[in-house]
Amino acid sequence: MTPIHLSDDTLATLGITPADLARAIEDALAEKREGRLLTSPKSALLPGDGRYMMATLAVGPELIVVKQVSVCPSNRTRDLPDTNGAVMVLDSQTGLLRALLGANWITATRTAALSDVAASRLADPESRVIGFVGTGTQAQSHLAAFADRFPLKHAKIFGRGRPNIDALIASCEARGMTAEVVAEGNDALDDADIVVTSLTLNYDIEPFLDARRLKPGAFAAITDLALPWHSAHMSTLATVVVDDLEQERAAPKPMIAPDLIAGDLSSLVAGEVVPADGPRAFVFRGIALGDYAAAGLALSRANAQGAGTIIGD
Repeated sequence: MTPIHLSDDTLATLGITPADLARAIEDALAEKREGRLLTSPKSALLPGDGRYMMATLAVGPELIVVKQVSVCPSNRTRDLPDTNGAVMVLDSQTGLLRALLGANWITATRTAALSDVAASRLADPESRVIGFVGTGTQAQSHLAAFADRFPLKHAKIFGRGRPNIDALIASCEARGMTAEVVAEGNDALDDADIVVTSLTLNYDIEPFLDARRLKPGAFAAITDLALPWHSAHMSTLATVVVDDLEQERAAPKPMIAPDLIAGDLSSLVAGEVVPADGPRAFVFRGIALGDYAAAGLALSRANAQGAGTIIGD
């Protein structure tokens, strides 16, 4: 059991598709419902200067997965990504290290896969128009996941950084889609079948998105704790699902009013949430189960392909 290192670049070469990750998450949800997977609520600290640090822990029949990620906005002045971290995978029977993984690939892909699992049950299967508020890594990973599942034809894009906007347009065009840049965030909601909001976490942000602009059959994947959304208008949403009810109840600040929540991802997949007519949303913080599923799949695929670098070599 020699531990290996899998960098973000190596993880991206393993051929893991969004559909692969969605299935791994559904398998992990089944493990948790059966009591074979234990997870702790995500923990987070805000040390100041816009920095955000979080950690997750999951223990399954074979693996322990621990992830730590930091968001450091000042990294832009250092020519580094805003988000960095690492995922540690250990043997759950012995506690011995199995692998050390880059966290950026895991975070990007597992977040989109969580949205994909929810969208498969909450979004219109004939969705053709997608709106993006935020154009960074999560926009790209959600485009990849949703373009594989839905017959998307057009994207409405709102963002601040021109390089990210241009990169997202290029990704849309590479998939045979058209794309337009809109002037205001709410313009990306108008007439969209699917909306993805993925702004960098900032608790000082002034809400500017109005859920009343969503059309009746729309689905919103809200990855940014709903910080850019006006809370007073969230009651417009007919069905709201969070990633984990236990985690949400333990959080010091709710993402959305508790009385609006119909259930979590586990109850949705189990068929215990009956979506109502009207706009629907998946609002989430990110859960240990997603990191566990993605890291376990990546390690299995790497072992099968002989990928990775032996730690200590």
